[in-house]
Amino acid sequence: MHKKLLRCFVLAVSLFAVSGCGIIDMIYLPPAEDTAQEIFEAANDAMSEKNYVRAVELYNKLRDAYPFSPYTIDAELSLGDAYFLDEEYELAAETYKDFESLHPRHEAIPYVLYQTGMSLMKQFRSIDRATTELQEAYDYFNRLSQMYPDSPYAKGAEEHMHTCRKLMAEHELYIADVFWHMKKYGPAWRRYEFIMENFKDVPEVAEHAKEKSLAAYHNYREEQAAETREKRQGSWREWFTWL
Repeated sequence: MHKKLLRCFVLAVSLFAVSGCGIIDMIYLPPAEDTAQEIFEAANDAMSEKNYVRAVELYNKLRDAYPFSPYTIDAELSLGDAYFLDEEYELAAETYKDFESLHPRHEAIPYVLYQTGMSLMKQFRSIDRATTELQEAYDYFNRLSQMYPDSPYAKGAEEHMHTCRKLMAEHELYIADVFWHMKKYGPAWRRYEFIMENFKDVPEVAEHAKEKSLAAYHNYREEQAAETREKRQGSWREWFTWL
C-alpha cells in the first residue's frame, strides 16, 4: 500500500515538473522571431494600406535582421519607394542611391535611376532657391536616357530633363530680375546674357532674357556715361577750388 502511494506521488511530481517546465518556458523564453518572409509580407501589407511609416520600419527590420535573405534586395528597393510615397524625398534619394551602389547590375536599375531623379527633382521648392538638386536630377535622368534608351522610363526621363532645365532657367531669370528691380543693370545684363548663352534649349526663357538684356545693357551704358560725366565735373570743381 505504501509502495503504491509512493509511486503515485513520484508520478505526480514528475508530471508537475514536466508541465512546470512548459509554463516556465512560456514565461521566460523569448517568443520565436518572425521569419524574413513574414516580415516582408507584413511590410508589403503596410504599403498596400498606405501605412508608409510602418512599412519603412519593417523593411529596415528585415534588412538589419536578415541581410542575406532572398527578400532583402526587394526590401531595400521597396524601402526607397516607401520613403518616396511618404514624401520623404531626401531619404528616398539616399536609399535609391545606396541600392544602385550595392546592386549596380540589378534589373531594376533603370527604375532606380528614374526614381532617384524624381526624388531629387521633388526637393526643389521654388525658383528663389538653389538648383543643386535640379542639376543632380537632370544628371540622373540623362544617365537613364543615355544608358537605357529602350527602358519604359526613358521617355519620362527626357520629359523631366526639360522640366529641370526650364526650372533652372527660371531660377536664373529670377536672379536677373532681382538685379533689374534693384537697378543694378550691369549684373542684370550679365545674368541675362548668361541665360541666353546657357539655356538655348529653353527658348521661351532665352527669348525673354534677350529682350531684357538689351534694356539692361542700355541702362547700364547710361549709368556708365553718367558716372563718367560726374567724375569729369568733379575734377573740374577740384581744379577751380585749387585755383
